Parts: sequence; structure tokens; C-alpha cells
Amino acid sequence: MEQETLAKRLGTTAHVSLLMMKGKRLGLAVPEGLWTLAVQRGCRHYAQGNEPAEDLVGVEEFTNEELALALLTISGAYDPHTIRCGAAMLGAPGNDVDALARLAKWERSEGVVRYVAECGARFEPDNAFWTDLLDRLPSVGPLKPGVMPHPTRFVAMNGYERGVGAKITHEWQRPAA
Repeated sequence: MEQETLAKRLGTTAHVSLLMMKGKRLGLAVPEGLWTLAVQRGCRHYAQGNEPAEDLVGVEEFTNEELALALLTISGAYDPHTIRCGAAMLGAPGNDVDALARLAKWERSEGVVRYVAECGARFEPDNAFWTDLLDRLPSVGPLKPGVMPHPTRFVAMNGYERGVGAKITHEWQRPAA
């Protein structure tokens, strides 16, 4: 039985994802191989402990931008873990916003990428990356409620001590160097 796609959950139709096809052609299992590749590229907070030491695919063959959109494509199986991992890769240092916007259009995932970028801009208002990305994405209507992970699932919340009332800080989860 085939898994339900993110597109179906969002109330739209899936298409053939060129990035998913490329990943499969490079030998990546979908989505598990994509998760492993994200961990290998620095998303250690998603590590399961069984990832191979050697890179599954080099960044020259499958860029971080491609990995982010392969994880966020509406054609993929609906899985909040995959979306959170894609959100982390979307915010990877050095990502090209023009490439991300182009890939989002090719994958018909502009709404998903816009949602994540809006969350990023909310938690990192001084990070120009998010506003630059939002400027390059088309305006789309709101996504179907309850499908995408809550914005707090894309950040680590630090600084709270029970009873003390210390300020909670939010740190966007992204690949570490």
C-alpha cells in the first residue's frame, strides 16, 4: 500500500518529482536516504545512530538546495519528520535563495517552502535569508490547517527554567558545520 502524499494531505495533486527521481537515480532510498544524507550534512539532531560514516552522495551531485526541496516536495509521502528535516536543510548556511525558489516552483512546493520561510522569518527576524527567500516566492493562499508541523517544531527552545521565568530563546534547527 502506497503512503499518502503531502499533496493529498494539503488537498492538491501530486506530480512526478524530478528531485525524487534524481535522488533515486543516485541510489538514495526515499525518504530514509534523504534523512541520512541530511544527518551526514550536519542535521545531527535527526541522527538515529545508524548512519554510515561515508557520504551517501556528494554535495556536487545533490546540492543542499536539492536535498531541502526533495524533503519538502508535495510529491513525497506525508511525514512530519521529513518536513522538519527539510526545514532544517532549507536554512542551511550558504543556500542559494534563487536556486531554492526555482526548485520550489519545479516541485510545485512553493506553499510549503513559503510556510517554512515564514516560520524562519518569525523566529529569526534579523536573518535576511528568510526575507530574501520570501521575496522570491509567489504569494499563495494559506495551507490546509493542521497538515504542516507547528512552527515550534523547527526550532530548539532554550533558556526556560521552571519557576524562574527566564526568557525562552528559539534557535532555528539547521545543519551544523
